[in-house]
Amino acid sequence: MSTHHTQGTALITGASSGIGATYAERLAQRGYDLLLVARDLPRLQALSARLTEQYGVKVEALKADLTDKADLQAVTQRLRSDKSISLLVNNAGMAMNGQLAEADLDTVDRMILLNVVSLTHLSSAAAANFTAAGRGAIINIASVVALAPEMFNAVYSATKAYVLSLSQTLNGELKDKGLQVQAVLPGITRTEIWERSGMDDSALPPSMIMEVGEMVDAALAGFDQGELVTIPSLPDVADWQAFTAARGKLGPNLSHSSAAARYK
Repeated sequence: MSTHHTQGTALITGASSGIGATYAERLAQRGYDLLLVARDLPRLQALSARLTEQYGVKVEALKADLTDKADLQAVTQRLRSDKSISLLVNNAGMAMNGQLAEADLDTVDRMILLNVVSLTHLSSAAAANFTAAGRGAIINIASVVALAPEMFNAVYSATKAYVLSLSQTLNGELKDKGLQVQAVLPGITRTEIWERSGMDDSALPPSMIMEVGEMVDAALAGFDQGELVTIPSLPDVADWQAFTAARGKLGPNLSHSSAAARYK
């Protein structure tokens, strides 16, 4: 089957399973060619073959460990130079269990490299490429723990707060250049990330766990509506607007030449 498509290429990180693989499927349906990045080449190749067959789009599998400096540099360079790329989905991420005081700091470092450093490098490369082209979009997968860090452990929550903050700032830099930025804040989604981090999702109430297809479909609906921040499980957008308004109200008083009277 072949279709005519003019969407350009979507680069998706962490594309071999879960949220990344689901984005690959949905974007192939929309007519995007795909550049799929992950460490697991056999799974990437199997997914690539199926999507090519099913949707008639071009799919390239690129094996890379984004915590490895040389691999990250290779992907970043490709993203800077390949003019066919019009969408970046920064999905690769990892979680870990336990408290910071007892954490294995090598694992902590790897998580910061993946969730923060690689996402920043790729966002920078995409911003440069897309600004030059005058079009493009960046989707960053954050988490609801960016807004509720107490729900989970310190470092993972902090990395996702970084992703939200970066996306908000980046949007300010890029929106007048015809580019779109979206931060997606899923709650608990049924993917392999839990198993890998040593956590048991069966201990959680089923009412808190969203299936991955539903999560990605909601995120793409938010993308189509031009949302900067999409929280797939939030029923009433007014709650988010109230949160944003409360934050805005702090603005005029965040920096003055003298301390507040209550501190004197």
